[in-house]
Amino acid sequence: MSDSEDNGVFGVSEDLVPPAVMKSAGVSEVDFDGLLSPPLKLQEDLTNGCGGQLWPAGMVLSKYMLRKHRSDLIGKEVIELGAGGGLVGLAVAIGCETDTTLHITDQEPMFELMKRNIALNNLTSKVSATTYDWGAPTPSSLPKHPDIILAADCVYFEPAFPLLQETLKDLIGETTLCYFCFKKRRRADMQFMKVAKKMFDVKEVEDDPDTEVYSRQSLFLYRITKKA
Repeated sequence: MSDSEDNGVFGVSEDLVPPAVMKSAGVSEVDFDGLLSPPLKLQEDLTNGCGGQLWPAGMVLSKYMLRKHRSDLIGKEVIELGAGGGLVGLAVAIGCETDTTLHITDQEPMFELMKRNIALNNLTSKVSATTYDWGAPTPSSLPKHPDIILAADCVYFEPAFPLLQETLKDLIGETTLCYFCFKKRRRADMQFMKVAKKMFDVKEVEDDPDTEVYSRQSLFLYRITKKA
């Protein structure tokens, strides 16, 4: 990756992603600049892949949901794709009003980490972890067309682009709204969005007060819906 070292390991300003407070080896607490109380406890583990750590787009999307959608998710079916350790989905489960099971999903190597983080935050009654391979049929335990899809930092491995696009096509129904946040690291990343714009209605989120900050770090937040 070609991220600038000037802005830290993720190439993102410290104003946007403050250092997490370390509780113990491998476990951190994240309060998203005071937006989340109690803070999220997150086990980070790179043993089974890079998805096991905190990434900048996850911080951006979590803060946006906590600011703008804290009280409008009642009755909504919510799925997080490519959840890794579950940062975004767990933040939403703690900080937003929900009354349905929130589903965090990723490939099998991330499954145990997702379950550990659910338990670490006492969310076993509110959040479910599911193995979901992009491009594969939607697992029967997940809603066929959820109301909300959360996807952060899912654009990083070019061979998986068509698989992710296929999964979005499977999941996005007439009333589905996908919040899609990613950091542009390579030219190919924008090619993903070029194809997505042919498949879906894609618009940049315009009501995030942090947009000016994170856009300078090549971070983008979109709303994706089914084409009319």
